[in-house]
Amino acid sequence: MKILDGGFGRELARRGAPFRQPEWSALALTEAPEIVKEVHLDFIRAGAQVITTNNYAVVPFHIGQERFDREVTELVKIATNQAKLAVQESGQPIQIAGCLPPLFGSYRADLFDQSKAEALAKPIIGALSPDVDFWLAETQSCLAEVRTIHQLLPKDGREFWVSFTLQDEQALTKAKLRSGENIQQAAQLVHELGANAILFNCCQPEVILNAIKEIRSLLPSGVKIGAYANAFPPQNSEATANDGLDEVRKDLDPDAYLTFAKQWQHAGASMIGGCCGIGPEHIQKLSQFFQE
Repeated sequence: MKILDGGFGRELARRGAPFRQPEWSALALTEAPEIVKEVHLDFIRAGAQVITTNNYAVVPFHIGQERFDREVTELVKIATNQAKLAVQESGQPIQIAGCLPPLFGSYRADLFDQSKAEALAKPIIGALSPDVDFWLAETQSCLAEVRTIHQLLPKDGREFWVSFTLQDEQALTKAKLRSGENIQQAAQLVHELGANAILFNCCQPEVILNAIKEIRSLLPSGVKIGAYANAFPPQNSEATANDGLDEVRKDLDPDAYLTFAKQWQHAGASMIGGCCGIGPEHIQKLSQFFQE
């Protein structure tokens, strides 16, 4: 079992880093970069073997188009530098995943704009590329955005992982992406792109198990499955993400989260971490159990 890190924004806020909407976790990059490094280190100390660069909110949706155009490279470089410093300080062989965030907002497949995607993705990829071990397109809501991002990546043999967020506002018998696209279509995209891993993240842990069960028999040999749920209440397809901070569920303590993780492993997951609201204490519980 490979242990991934957990949610970043809440950990920044917990340590007193500037943290408000709409900038969210991007604020700390310029105002408290040392805290970014400390959060990475806390996840590494908890047992994470992979950390993800903290540039998720470096998109116009969070920081505005004008600031994005002016500062995207600088902000992403701060994120990669803090991740590198954390790995160096830890003295451990930790992998750094380059975060390829949803370009037009979390959960909002309806906002994806093909005509603008390349101009947003290119500077993010360019700034990440010298310093990341592999690519992680995360919290993706639709297939078209993943396809667009993948076409822009350097063809240098680095792994490409794609992580989809699932509809979780109501119980569904079959898992669906936020776009309404199904798991079979997601598996076809993995085939098409030659992705090395497919994960499910930033949705309720309750909806991930069905997705893993559905996709495990549809994947090429060697493609890994992973999961990192959030601790938010269900989010619908009209979520704005910038209106305020969601409350974190009280029932997802480390023991409860481990119960879900065991189910995911049994179903076929070989990589598990956490998303929003899942902290180092959760990752430590996962590491203690799966790395024994």
